[in-house]
Amino acid sequence: MKEWGLLPEDVCRQLQQKEWDHPRHLRQRLLGERAFPIRINLHPPSGKQALDDVAGFHAFVDAWRSWPHQAQLEWKLKRYSQLGEQDIPLAVVIDSIQELIGCLGESAIKRSRQWQLLMAPILEVNQNLYPTLIKQLNRVEILRVYEANMIAQLLPQLIQGMGCGCYLRALPIEGVDTKFLEKNQTLITQLLDELHKGAVNRSGGLFSWLNCATNPTDWLWVRPLCTMTQQALGGLPVLRLPTEVLKATPLPGVRTIVVENEQSGYALPELVGAVAVFGGGRNLAWMEADWLQQKQISYWGDLDSWGFLFLSEARQRQPHLTSVLMDRETLLLHQQRMVEEPEPYSGLPENLTEAEYRLYLELRDGVHGNTRLEQERISADHILACLGNWVASE
Repeated sequence: MKEWGLLPEDVCRQLQQKEWDHPRHLRQRLLGERAFPIRINLHPPSGKQALDDVAGFHAFVDAWRSWPHQAQLEWKLKRYSQLGEQDIPLAVVIDSIQELIGCLGESAIKRSRQWQLLMAPILEVNQNLYPTLIKQLNRVEILRVYEANMIAQLLPQLIQGMGCGCYLRALPIEGVDTKFLEKNQTLITQLLDELHKGAVNRSGGLFSWLNCATNPTDWLWVRPLCTMTQQALGGLPVLRLPTEVLKATPLPGVRTIVVENEQSGYALPELVGAVAVFGGGRNLAWMEADWLQQKQISYWGDLDSWGFLFLSEARQRQPHLTSVLMDRETLLLHQQRMVEEPEPYSGLPENLTEAEYRLYLELRDGVHGNTRLEQERISADHILACLGNWVASE
């Protein structure tokens, strides 16, 4: 490895890596947080090094004499024994972002012009948005020109409280689709926060500032299991509700069966006065609902370590809950259909009955060979018999 003499291509590569392609450093340079000048020592040769490689010495000097950005070069007249006085390039000194772009060449010039094109319509809304645009440069750069114009059109239309409790997609805005607003939510939120002097973040984010309802998440399936409960749900055979809606909405009937997996929810037979909630896995937050205290509740999950953990967490929310199809008889009847649980839960669930806890330990310790019986592997006639006994027992 050469000990002296950085060439122009070496310096450009260093500037590219440490300044231009380094997102944080580039943002800091553009915002003035990382001060200029940038000074890169060219490590000119000592007298001995120059004499040891005279051709390399002249190539080094000639390369820098030919460099098109002479204003950024620092030279010094030095005397070398046997070579005499020589003008030697000592360092590249870059005093501004414009000089940095110029040194890096056409690709950097093209990129910076694209920034200007994209930022121009937004800065027409307010010049003070420049720092925010630079901080969000990675998001600005992926915009198209028409999208930058849409942001400029959108920002003045967004007013605190305008959502009136509706969803974001229902905002009364002109010329801009609300899918675009959702897609660019982070960038728009930061720009609005700057325009409104931090009010958006103080309000808790864009949805709160606009007074928009948060889009539903954590969906669960609801299926009435008899004619009476289906009629009470408007005749619908199955519906899907988000967690918060289900928590606040009492279901009809006297019985609620909670089923871990979606497909097993469709396997349930007709049960008088019952409604099934299924497909939520570990999403059990809705079971904190007060209206469940008046229901006969049963839980059916996989016969494995996670199934028993979910059962425990469900019972923690509703202590009067019972389990169904999570017993040793069911396991032994279907033992040949068991498989190995890939990543078993390693703790000890706290809210199990004595029988449930013993079976959990047996599964954990591999007493029955494999450690998992999936809900979907239980025979339909056995499901029908066990659920019929559940209804008859109350």
